[in-house]
Amino acid sequence: MAGRWIEQWDPEDETFWKEKGERIARRNLLFSVLSEHIGFSIWTLWSVMVLFMGPEYGVDPAGKFFLIATATLVGAVIRVPYTFAVARFGGRNWTIFSALMLLLPTGAAFLVMEPGTSYGTFLAVAALTGVGGGNFASSMTNINSFFPLRKKGWALGLNAGGGNIGVPVVQLVGLLVIGVAGAAHPRIVLGVYIPLIVVSALCAALFMDNLAPVKNDTGAAKEAVRDPHTWIMSFLYIGTFGSFIGYSFAFGLVLQTQFGRTPLQAASLTFVGPLLGSLIRPVGGSLADRFGGARITLWTFAAMAAATGVVVLASVSESLSVFLVGFIALFVLSGLGNGSTYKMIPGIFQAKALAKGMTGEAAEAYGRRLSGASMGLIGAVGALGGLAINLAFRQSFLTAGTGTGAFVAFLACYAVCFTVTWAVYLRRPARTAAPAATTETKPQLSYAEV
Repeated sequence: MAGRWIEQWDPEDETFWKEKGERIARRNLLFSVLSEHIGFSIWTLWSVMVLFMGPEYGVDPAGKFFLIATATLVGAVIRVPYTFAVARFGGRNWTIFSALMLLLPTGAAFLVMEPGTSYGTFLAVAALTGVGGGNFASSMTNINSFFPLRKKGWALGLNAGGGNIGVPVVQLVGLLVIGVAGAAHPRIVLGVYIPLIVVSALCAALFMDNLAPVKNDTGAAKEAVRDPHTWIMSFLYIGTFGSFIGYSFAFGLVLQTQFGRTPLQAASLTFVGPLLGSLIRPVGGSLADRFGGARITLWTFAAMAAATGVVVLASVSESLSVFLVGFIALFVLSGLGNGSTYKMIPGIFQAKALAKGMTGEAAEAYGRRLSGASMGLIGAVGALGGLAINLAFRQSFLTAGTGTGAFVAFLACYAVCFTVTWAVYLRRPARTAAPAATTETKPQLSYAEV
């Protein structure tokens, strides 16, 4: 429990926030982004490694999809314990530890990345990279505690967006290595990241803080698990973040398998979508702060369905240019939805507090408790969407030789997400003349503002 601890923290107090809270929160946000950024790079490492795996590795496209699906699965599951680790050990202390943990999968990949290695070994090393996915949950839970409700959309969007950029950055590093040294030198990519991991851990030790008031609340965790909004938001997050991470893992492999791109050609395109999706995530959070997360999320799902329709047409007609336009639009829209859905979480639980008759600090405290407890679970379930996407691609290519069937399934999923968002958070119940009935509908109407 050693380290820098802040004993009192009240970001909702405007005087405290202006005098010192904002400065401390922004500093922690900066170095949280750095650590999470590298965590995302390591989590999605195998989206790059599979581009280096030519015929001499003896792994077919279905096997490659299963490698990246394994990394996705472990990264999703490990988010749950990582969420509770922040309150147990402190945000600064856990960031140091979780950053250093990234040395394990990176070093292991450095040792085994060569032809002749067994598929089971590759599978085990891909599973290890899941620890990078856990960094997102602990980082988001930590930053959620530092900022007031009115700033959470911006702060969580920036934290997550900066982390998400780790996906295109590792893909750009892979492109640079393939372009300069060739596809026979994957270890160069790994050699770049080992010192960066050490730097991120050192920065966390020097510049981040632990918040003593943040404690694991078993009661809040149980209440969050029982609350239907936790599971509804988990489903919506599958549609946004699950899409982003699933497409990030699969994009280059789809280009190679369906459109016959070489490793260099695939790598030169793979980073574009994740980069744009990462950059726009804070915009989604800011728009949600201004217009309401539910409204932004609703129209994001509508647009994602339209973009998926474009991708299906391009897949059927085998038009690479149209396919790229539609697929990159999906990345951008999923990034926008990532920001808006995460903004909804604290707003939903504060709205519930108001509906229960709470006011002021009591409502804010209830919102913080439940949103903090639910974020790890929502993040974990949402990341499982990435697993579903890669398994859908694997099955589609196994049975039909193209990804068209998978994209049709994704289109249907976005239609369901649109309907759920509207029905739960935006549909206004019909008013009746009876005052009692009108009163009962007010708590439901407040969700439109989350």
